Amino acid sequence: MACAEAVQKENLKAAGTIVKQIFVLAASQGGTMPKVAGYFAEALAHQIYRSHPPRGVSCSSTHESTAFDDMLHQHFYESCPYLKMAPVVHRGGVDGSQRRSRRSSFVAQKAACNAHGQDSSYFLGWQEYEKNPYDPTTNPTGIIQMGLAENQLSFDLIESWLERHPDAVGLRRDGALVFRELALFQDYHGLPHFKKALADFMGQLRGNKVELQWRNLVLTAGSTSANETLIFCLAEPGEAFLIPTPYYPGFDRDLKWRTGAEIVPIHCSSSNGFRITKRAVEKAYQQARKQRLSVKGILVTNPSNPLGTSLTHAELRTLLDFALAKGIHLISDEIYSGTAFASSPAFVSVLEAMQVHPLNLDLADRVHVVYSLSKDLGLPGFRVGALYSANPEVVAAATKMSSFGLVSSQTQYLLAALLCDNDFTAHYVAENKKRIAERHGRLVEGLRRAGVECLESNAGLFCWVDMRHLLLVDTFEGEMELWRKVVYEVGLNISPGSSCHCDEPGWFRLCFANMSEETLDVAMQRLQNFVASSSQCSGHGTRSWPRGSISFARWMVGLSSSRDHRRSERGY
Repeated sequence: MACAEAVQKENLKAAGTIVKQIFVLAASQGGTMPKVAGYFAEALAHQIYRSHPPRGVSCSSTHESTAFDDMLHQHFYESCPYLKMAPVVHRGGVDGSQRRSRRSSFVAQKAACNAHGQDSSYFLGWQEYEKNPYDPTTNPTGIIQMGLAENQLSFDLIESWLERHPDAVGLRRDGALVFRELALFQDYHGLPHFKKALADFMGQLRGNKVELQWRNLVLTAGSTSANETLIFCLAEPGEAFLIPTPYYPGFDRDLKWRTGAEIVPIHCSSSNGFRITKRAVEKAYQQARKQRLSVKGILVTNPSNPLGTSLTHAELRTLLDFALAKGIHLISDEIYSGTAFASSPAFVSVLEAMQVHPLNLDLADRVHVVYSLSKDLGLPGFRVGALYSANPEVVAAATKMSSFGLVSSQTQYLLAALLCDNDFTAHYVAENKKRIAERHGRLVEGLRRAGVECLESNAGLFCWVDMRHLLLVDTFEGEMELWRKVVYEVGLNISPGSSCHCDEPGWFRLCFANMSEETLDVAMQRLQNFVASSSQCSGHGTRSWPRGSISFARWMVGLSSSRDHRRSERGY
């Protein structure tokens, strides 16, 4: 980590000194660690010096540089078994327990690796909430879940529709059961009736400014599956996608874990409201080239998670132009499109922006959209997602991949009936946006009463909240200290900006649509009390706070992993 900080500050002399120290420390270790640490130090030095690796290895020619790369790859594969056993070594040595050794062989390395990201503070906060969930009656001092972007604001509208349409719920058509028809094997292309209804609904959410072809839809088990499928189809292992920061923490799992793809951040700043600029995109692209990564595309969330803002026409034009110039893909994750509650600025889909682009025909094969019903209809448990592409090769490949995550036939049948009810969907979309806007305003007002501001937003089920003035130290360590206090002392599970790979410490995501108004008011009162108490205690050191039952060893591993990941791609 110290070496990474030195490289980030472009202090290569200090980084080189640290690498030499790693070599010395490696040689003094017992067991398997000298080999592993030595290979790690060689690879680290190669990343720093490129053509001037350590230990007197010369790379004066391209051939020699390639040979050195091959040597590092060989070392990597040779050290993999030792890396796999590293947790066991840490707990007391490889030879300490044959039983542990046998157990570790039950799971393949690709499944046991830590790339899933579950030790991120984003997920660890959920675990603490689950241990001590707030309930106004049975557990009024418990933790309130503000880290979950669920939409529970309009369930009554859907429940009312279900009560009025017993045939759809009872799997009937004109009074006759269709159970057998749905229970038998279904083609993994999906039910045409449902795909047509979903395409029309997506068009409705985009103001019917674009016409979506239902045959270009590929159904998946949620947007997680849709994103992974697209990355799998578009990128080889080791190739990269550029993503603007801050971004949804789950992308580290969804896009990388099984595909082997890499993420390179497009660094965005609070100075312009975290807007995407051409300069930032180009800088990220060049950073990927420095890391010898082939860039296959750009992925954005529009509206943004965690910012709650939709991309402007200018930003979309920048991204489209860049994708065309570099010959890469552009994926737009638009699962929050139906939550855009403000008319100005209004949500603009990448499909609409592409439609008016002068080179739209050249872009058609490179632009892809991800969607699901998890946020707009509040149905994450139904696992209904889709990817949309006008590229027939992508659709064909993704359709084959979709056989690993199908949407059940009865789910498609029920939702086809609901989405085909145009009067209902029009009323639902309008009323749902109205409720989101009201709840958003309630959160913003509560934050302001506490002396806390947030980024101005027009969509989403959350706010991007500025707590930089509450940091005792303006660092990511200071952010994590504040996060721990908010979780344990205040009793609110919020998502720290570092888990979203934000470059600036002190930003947090707070969700508002997964709770009642009364619970939100309790959360805001807790925050107000905390800020007031913190102001009174300023200059008198930090207060003690209960540590609860969290496994701190695991939490520290998660924090270290999250921080290492962020810095490696900053180089991140």
